[in-house]
Amino acid sequence: MPAELDRRPLDGAVRALAAVSWSDARRLIETGKVLVGSAVATSARRRVLSGEQIEVRLHAPRPETVRRRKLEGELVVYADASVVVVNKPAGVSTIPYGDEDPAEQAATLDALVREVLARRDRLRGRAPLGVVQRLDKGTSGLLVFARTLAAKKHLAQQLRVRAMHRQYLALAHGAVPRGTYRSYLVEDRGDGLRGSAREGRREGQLAVTHVEPIEVLRGPQEGAGAGGVTLVACRLETGRTHQIRIHLAEAGHPLVGETVYVRDYRGARIPAARLMLHAAELGFDHPADDRPMRFQAPPPPDFDDVLDRLREPQRKGAT
Repeated sequence: MPAELDRRPLDGAVRALAAVSWSDARRLIETGKVLVGSAVATSARRRVLSGEQIEVRLHAPRPETVRRRKLEGELVVYADASVVVVNKPAGVSTIPYGDEDPAEQAATLDALVREVLARRDRLRGRAPLGVVQRLDKGTSGLLVFARTLAAKKHLAQQLRVRAMHRQYLALAHGAVPRGTYRSYLVEDRGDGLRGSAREGRREGQLAVTHVEPIEVLRGPQEGAGAGGVTLVACRLETGRTHQIRIHLAEAGHPLVGETVYVRDYRGARIPAARLMLHAAELGFDHPADDRPMRFQAPPPPDFDDVLDRLREPQRKGAT
C-alpha cells in the first residue's frame, strides 16, 4: 500500500486504490470483498498501515455465507424422512424468540437446518421442521428435530415418558460428588431467578438430573484463586429449562462460564468465554419403526481448550 495512504480509513484507501466511489468502496467492505493481509475486513473506519496489503476480491462470498457453509458442513449428523439429528454449535439460538432482528432470525439453528435440508432434498421454499427439544444458545451438542407431524408426536411422547436418552458433559466449579438432584422448578424461586421451589412444596415442574464425576481438575492447593473444577456427565431424566445449570448451581457447583445462576456462589470462578455445557449423547426410538437410534458428539474445540487449560497444573505437577 502506498505510504501516502498510511493511517487512512479503509474505505478511503479502497476508494483511492480501486478508483471507485465512496459508496462503492463501503459496499465492497461491508460485503466481505476486501482483504487486509489474509483476513476479510468489514469495518470501513478501520485504519490501514503503510506496508499492509489490500486486496479486492469481487467474487468472494459474504462472511455470513462463509460462516454458514462451515456450519452446514458440521451441522447435520443424521437425516431421513422422519428426523434430523444436529450437532449444534455454541452461540447459535435453537429457535427465534421474537425479539431478534431479521438477520439474527435467519441465523437460528432451525433456520439453518431448514436451508440445509431444502438444498439437500431440492425442495422449494422452507423444509418442514418440528421443534422437539431445545438447547440454550451457549450450549453445544446434539438435538433432534422432527420432519413430520407424526414424528414430532412420537418423539414428544418419548420425552414425556422419559424414554429419550440425553447425556451432557459439563465443567462445574468445586469437587462435585456423584448423586441425583431432584426438585420442582419454578419460574421465580423468590429472587427473580428460575430455580427450585422450597422443600416440601410441589409447585412447578419436576426435574431430575443424575450426575457422575469424571475428572477432578485444579484444586485450591494448585494456585492462588483456583477453586477446583470437576468434569461431570449429567444424564437428564426430565428436560426442564436450565435444569442442569440450576441443579448444580444450587448445590454450590455452578458451571464454568455461567453468568446467571452464580448469585449465591462465593468461590473463585474459572473464566470461560461461554457456558461449558455440551450435549454429548442422544438416544431415542425411531418414530417410523421404533428401532433404537444412538448418537455421540465429542466436545467442540472451545470446550477442549478450557479442559486442557485446567489440566495443565496437573501435568506440570507430574513432571
